[in-house]
Amino acid sequence: MRKLILLMFLGLFTSCELFTSKEEQTKNRVNEELLAIDWNDVDQYPLFEGCDETAPKQIQRDCFQNQMLRIASDTLDSLSFEVDNELEDTLYIDFEVDEHGFISILEMEEKQSVLNEIADFNEQITERLNNLTVAPALKRGIPVGLRFRLPLVLNTQ
Repeated sequence: MRKLILLMFLGLFTSCELFTSKEEQTKNRVNEELLAIDWNDVDQYPLFEGCDETAPKQIQRDCFQNQMLRIASDTLDSLSFEVDNELEDTLYIDFEVDEHGFISILEMEEKQSVLNEIADFNEQITERLNNLTVAPALKRGIPVGLRFRLPLVLNTQ
């Protein structure tokens, strides 16, 4: 009788996983792992040459942003526009770094005040900033795409 009670007692504490297949266990673990991943963040930011891939994530992010801002600033400095009226405005440019490291403009805000003064402004900026390349962002060691927004401040004063 004691053996029967002991077996019943042990049976209550035995995991139900003994009765599930290995395939079902693997599927459950994969689903748990996928739910635990923060899909809105990357493990490593895109890196321009000169950025340290072993640096902490925040430093990588800062390096990427600073290099991108420097490139955009150099691009604007290389362009020459003549305007009749003063411009003081901020445009936002949405970029994507794809899984191969190619940077492309997804969308550029169109402000009529800018287009009235410089008709082909968006085309010139797009032409100069498209097709830059960097080391792509990584998520769990896999190259992934990343989108970001860059403010472009125009001031002709």
